[in-house]
This record gives sequence, structure tokens and C-alpha cells, in this order.
Amino acid sequence: MTLRWYSTVVESTDHRALARWWAEALSWDVAFELDSESIVVPPWARELTGRLDFHQVPPGMVFVPVEHPKSTKNRLHWDFAPHVSDDRDAEVARLVGMGASVVDVGQPAEATWTVLADPDGNEFCVLSARE
Repeated sequence: MTLRWYSTVVESTDHRALARWWAEALSWDVAFELDSESIVVPPWARELTGRLDFHQVPPGMVFVPVEHPKSTKNRLHWDFAPHVSDDRDAEVARLVGMGASVVDVGQPAEATWTVLADPDGNEFCVLSARE
């Protein structure tokens, strides 16, 4: 038996707003919003779900409401990489313009990635460009 990475769950004091932020940041879709959760999926997931094997369907992001704000550094974070044909620095600037912030979590000065935090303070990295 093999497990499928189904989703990543993120707690938020405003789960709907954070889901919409991530949907815009990734050019994904908000699949649906409820009082109990908001789900974001890649646009191609809906197209491929019926054609791919269960284990090949890409994961989504689930945002759930909590009353307490984030208080410490994440123990788990996402790494995102632009394609080599994209301008990495422009992508970091776009995310900051959307409300992300550049944060220092102890990364070395010569790091080839930038650590950002989403509007709720969840850290993520924008790596160097990849093929």
C-alpha cells in the first residue's frame, strides 16, 4: 500500500482570506469555501482527476479556522521554485506586493533562496530558478 499526499492543512484566523491569497500567489483555484474550511487546488487537478490514477492526483491546500494567531516558526514549510525562464526576483517582489514579507529564520547570507511569510506569518521559500 502507498499513501497519496492528499493535502496540506494550514490553520488561520481568516481561513477564507488566506486561501484566496495562496490561490492568487500560485495561480490555483479556490475549489470551495465553507465556514469550516477553504480548499485550494491547482487548476489542472480538476481536469486530470478523472484521468489519473488516485496516487498521481496532485495535492491541494486546506485552510481551516482557528482563534489563535501563529506564534512560532513553522516546523514544516513549502519550497517554491520559478522556472529558469522566469524572473525570480520579480516573483519575490510580486509576492511581497501581495502582502508577503521577507523574514530571517537564520538562513545564511549566501543563501540561494528567499524566506518569505504569507499574510498569516507562515514561512515559505522561493528557491533559485529550476528546469
